[in-house]
Amino acid sequence: MKASVTQRAVAECLGTGFLLAAVVGSGIMAAKLADGNGAVALLCNTIATGAILTVLILTLGPISGAHFNPAVSLAAALRGDMTAGATALYVGAQLAGAILGVWAAHLMFELPLLQISLTPRAGFGQWFAEAIATFGLLLTILGCSARNPTAIPYAVGLYITAAYWFTASTSFANPAVTIARSLSDTFAGIAPAGVTAFIVAQLVGMFAAVALGRWLWPD
Repeated sequence: MKASVTQRAVAECLGTGFLLAAVVGSGIMAAKLADGNGAVALLCNTIATGAILTVLILTLGPISGAHFNPAVSLAAALRGDMTAGATALYVGAQLAGAILGVWAAHLMFELPLLQISLTPRAGFGQWFAEAIATFGLLLTILGCSARNPTAIPYAVGLYITAAYWFTASTSFANPAVTIARSLSDTFAGIAPAGVTAFIVAQLVGMFAAVALGRWLWPD
């Protein structure tokens, strides 16, 4: 049975919320336990993020498609797979879920609910990394969708796990994630001043992936 509009919106909100709770929560836990070792903290953060993505896509994918990312929803709209109204609904649900997920992480670790990140993330290398990270993520989704849809949960989880380490920005690759992480002054945070440039870079990567995807995997 096809999911209703409400069910799809709730799935997108819930999935994005759990994603951010995992990203921020595992970052807080890792920072507490790593005793100042940034590499160990990042590794812990990476494993949790890749794992939860796989689980969430497997669980909620049959309901909403498990986008959890405005760039993915916008790409679907550009390819004619979603209407403008459905895309707006998804993006709104994703943004709401992302913020709720950050707040949930703060509450679990008994931190102030409302925060603003002080972690600077800026510069050409960071921006280029975000374009590359989003480009690769969208190509992963488009390629698997065209040839092996059942592999998407595992491919996306593994891609993000790898991209945490091969990109200078640690692969946000998601506008909702970027906005929400600016509201957490923890290990995973990004100062608000860096948000706009990150999102622009992510959208550039998304547009490039959609364009290349049309050529690599024509309908």
